[in-house]
Amino acid sequence: MIATVQPSSIKGTITAPASKSAMQRACAAALVRKGISVLHNPGVSNDDKAALNIIQQLGATVQQAGETIVVESGGVAPVADTIDCHESGLSIRMFTSVAALASRKISVVGSGSLAKRPMNFFDEVLPQLEVEINSREGYLPLEITGPLQPRNITVDGSLSSQYLTGLLFAYAAAGASDVGIHVTNLNSRPYVDLTLEVLKSFGLPVPENRNYETFYFPPLAATAPAEKIDYTVEGDWSGGAFLLVGAAIAGDVVVKGLDLQSAQADKAVMQALMSASALMSVEVDQIHIRQSKLKAFQFDATDCPDLFPPLVALASYCEGTTVIQGTTRLTHKESNRALTLQEEFGKMGIEINLQDDLMIIKGGTGITNTEVSSHNDHRIAMAAAVAALKGEGTMTISGAEAVNKSYPQFWSHIAQLGASVTTTDAVLNH
Repeated sequence: MIATVQPSSIKGTITAPASKSAMQRACAAALVRKGISVLHNPGVSNDDKAALNIIQQLGATVQQAGETIVVESGGVAPVADTIDCHESGLSIRMFTSVAALASRKISVVGSGSLAKRPMNFFDEVLPQLEVEINSREGYLPLEITGPLQPRNITVDGSLSSQYLTGLLFAYAAAGASDVGIHVTNLNSRPYVDLTLEVLKSFGLPVPENRNYETFYFPPLAATAPAEKIDYTVEGDWSGGAFLLVGAAIAGDVVVKGLDLQSAQADKAVMQALMSASALMSVEVDQIHIRQSKLKAFQFDATDCPDLFPPLVALASYCEGTTVIQGTTRLTHKESNRALTLQEEFGKMGIEINLQDDLMIIKGGTGITNTEVSSHNDHRIAMAAAVAALKGEGTMTISGAEAVNKSYPQFWSHIAQLGASVTTTDAVLNH
């Protein structure tokens, strides 16, 4: 799909999409607990669909009931020999450990960029938990045979906290007692907080968080699990960040559905917007943000690397030099995002330098809309679109369908706000 964006202002009220981070964790929780789980405000992205398919392959039944999804599960009891994570990095890192609860052999496969993402973590850790594993020298496909047995182990959290999330779900489901997971170099701590919140919401055992260094499961106390759980998937700060940045660049927009008390790491976009002198008013249930003169800012995105794309778009319109820390977290995303951002925004006339762990963006020089590629990366496509709103000329974005991974409504949402957007499938400008 090709999306064409013309310079335009956006105005109105919009509700952020459901959080795929929360939705996929809710799917895992609904699988491993025994009983009925009702998911309200469920996500509709490709990653969300992948998670729903996986839990069905692992034994849960899933039914759509209006605006809710009902999951019934008796725990991990695979009905298929393979779980397919498609292109979802969270799903592969989380559900591999969950699938290892089964005593039968399970193949774990994926597509797209997942084929290039290293999975050495599982080769190193799962054998310590009595799980047999075979991989293609650290890459997909994986073959695992459990059942996983919780043990005191030490894992490296520097590549992604998502591996830890998977282990926390697996330990909780396996009835871990008086054991702990020790973690070194843990990144993306807010996402671990979200995992712990979801475990609690579903009535699953929640480990003690000892300064993000050890997650200790105390001896189990006998409890009667609830027969039914209702869980509402919160709004997505990762997708909402593009709406907020787009409004700061070229709009007057009210964004609803974002919880300021959320554990999601990407709510830190609010700090960056304030540092950039964005004009905002914040209420309990909405954020009103308007176009204003923006200034360069400094920001540490180590714990929220998904903010790099929207913040590069923001920095492009900030007078001066913006410095964002945390580029080492970008190597194993849908693309190598540091290099992709440098390349695609370079086409727009924005100079980006990479230095050690820093991204240095020279902003305020103007955006020249041109032909760019998403590199099949949903966040690159959205970053280019919001950057185009105040650019000169026409922005043509190839691979625009990549937004389906996390925010399939993105093109229609910005069109509803008045952006002049045309895709190969439909004309969306209003």
